[in-house]
Amino acid sequence: MALPSPHLDDRRFQQFVDDAKRYIQQRAPEWTDHNVSDPGVTLVEAVAHMADQIVYRLNRVPEKNHLAFLDLVGITLFPPTAARTDVTFWLSAPQDEPVVLPEGTEVATTRTERDEAVVFATERELAVVPSSLRRLAVQNQGSPVADRTDDLAEGKDVLCFTEAPRPGDCMLFGLSTAVPHCAVALELDSRVDGVGVDPRQPPLVWEAWTEDGWTECEVDRDVTGGLNRPGEVVLHVPGGHVLSRNGGHEGGWLRCRVTEPLTGQPFYTTSPSVRAAEAYTVGGTTGAVHAETVRDEVLGESTGLPGQRLRLAHAPVVGDTPPVLLQTAEHEGWTDWDVVAHFAASGPHDRHITLDAATGEIAFGPAVREPDGTLRQYGAVPPKGAVIRARRYRTGGGRTGNVARGAVRVLRRSVPYVSEVVNREAARGGVDGETVEEAKTRAPITLRAQERAVTLRDYEELARRAAPDTARITCLEGEESEHGAYAVRVLVVPQAVADPGGRLRFEQLVPGDALLSRITRYLDERRLIGTRLAVGPPFYQGVTVVSTVHAFRGADTDRVRRQAHDALYRHLDPLTGGADGTGWPFGRPVQAGEIFAVLQRVPGVELVDQVLLHPADPITGKRGEATDRIDLSAPSLVFSFDHRVRVIGEGA
Repeated sequence: MALPSPHLDDRRFQQFVDDAKRYIQQRAPEWTDHNVSDPGVTLVEAVAHMADQIVYRLNRVPEKNHLAFLDLVGITLFPPTAARTDVTFWLSAPQDEPVVLPEGTEVATTRTERDEAVVFATERELAVVPSSLRRLAVQNQGSPVADRTDDLAEGKDVLCFTEAPRPGDCMLFGLSTAVPHCAVALELDSRVDGVGVDPRQPPLVWEAWTEDGWTECEVDRDVTGGLNRPGEVVLHVPGGHVLSRNGGHEGGWLRCRVTEPLTGQPFYTTSPSVRAAEAYTVGGTTGAVHAETVRDEVLGESTGLPGQRLRLAHAPVVGDTPPVLLQTAEHEGWTDWDVVAHFAASGPHDRHITLDAATGEIAFGPAVREPDGTLRQYGAVPPKGAVIRARRYRTGGGRTGNVARGAVRVLRRSVPYVSEVVNREAARGGVDGETVEEAKTRAPITLRAQERAVTLRDYEELARRAAPDTARITCLEGEESEHGAYAVRVLVVPQAVADPGGRLRFEQLVPGDALLSRITRYLDERRLIGTRLAVGPPFYQGVTVVSTVHAFRGADTDRVRRQAHDALYRHLDPLTGGADGTGWPFGRPVQAGEIFAVLQRVPGVELVDQVLLHPADPITGKRGEATDRIDLSAPSLVFSFDHRVRVIGEGA
């Protein structure tokens, strides 16, 4: 139990006024007008107001001592983190020369009457490289690459695959150059229709040759229906795309490969063919961060004394590597200084500094008197009079940067030949800075754990410290049959921004490999010897609600249906659902009774007639039998999957 913070004086304004009036009655009984209109009472209230302010400041003393103690033991506020997303710049038309977008190019969301624009800046230079189609080849399963460029030039129909296509057959496109991070359009003229596949879901995958081998490309648009009709395919080429030799010819190679069909998926009966093909670059993609870059900020001159402290003009500082590039002007020119967490391992000649990212305060190493009376310098001290500057750092961050996909559409400054910009996925990773109250809550856990994970709560706290940009983290005891003896299972739910209508896509809830690796490395350094770590996503149990409701007379049934869907997706949400709106609890079952209550609260619903729950696989889309209760295991979360609501209105 926490010790209560004392109130050194618990009197308030009205008590001061009442005490003053009673004292006046004793010392000046002839003063009988104590109404608020009396000038004397006005003077009493003015003094009482000042006394109330003094008492308020006096009662802040215990809190100030508490914060001073937290600072003494090295507990500082966590700074905000910045949201990041990939933005695609689309060209107005294919160009003959590279279009270069410099680092720091600013894009933003649309400004409205209620919301300010959210600005992002690109993190690296992007070169949109022009390209053209040089080679066309086919490679059937188990056969060498066969060049078909001459046949294409003569206008012949070139079979994309074998006459009876098999998984592994592929058609290869050799571009004139490598186009990493670019969007490439392939204009194809196909002369074969109706070859057995579903044009909306053809068994094809597009890939690019990279430094790591064939890597899948994201398909932005495909109007060919699985190469069945003339049209355009727009591919986003991964960053590792390189020139390579294939079939004796060099090029930036792309390929379309036939895959194994899924259960129930139609497959090719006849190979499509291509009579004409053309390729050109139409855009490029790069990463952007919700932060402003500050360059060449002069902080002042060195005093030459240990422990000097300076403050950046802009705070908080977004955590990059390094978070700030600090330099001092010395005889040999500008010298770089490294940011460290503390000076414990710093020698007198190590150019080390510490940074409080929340406040922007920079500190040089102190000098500490040893027991034998000597002074030991922890970290070097810049010479007296040396100019100190912040060469580069970023400031900003926060939850406002977590914008939905398609929200970033504004170029802050026009760029030649670029017609539009868009983020194809939601920005995520933005977290507000830690408040004082949150730090006070965290402090006892931090002091108890001492950077060592022993209990499950220790693992959870340290995992949050390693990845503050995650939405939810929980730790469970691992199953011995699955993870081995003495295992700790860390379940990670990444941040996700819902699409319009509150819908989350399943792929948004799968944490990336970089995030899982960061948490694993951090915990591995702090776990007990012999403890096994299993860091990964929870199991997502898909749930489909099928319901029939009756609307009030005169109610708009389409509107009621939309609101009912929104209520279901909102309640059965792994991030913001549940009874308290903080996310569906791990392992909590879904029951038809509470779904009745959710639908009954929808405006316009008079009666909920029927509610059926179907367990569903969010990957394959397969649904189970209807039931009134779906049980979830401890490491499981619910995921809304394609709810169906029938609304019966007047006259039905």
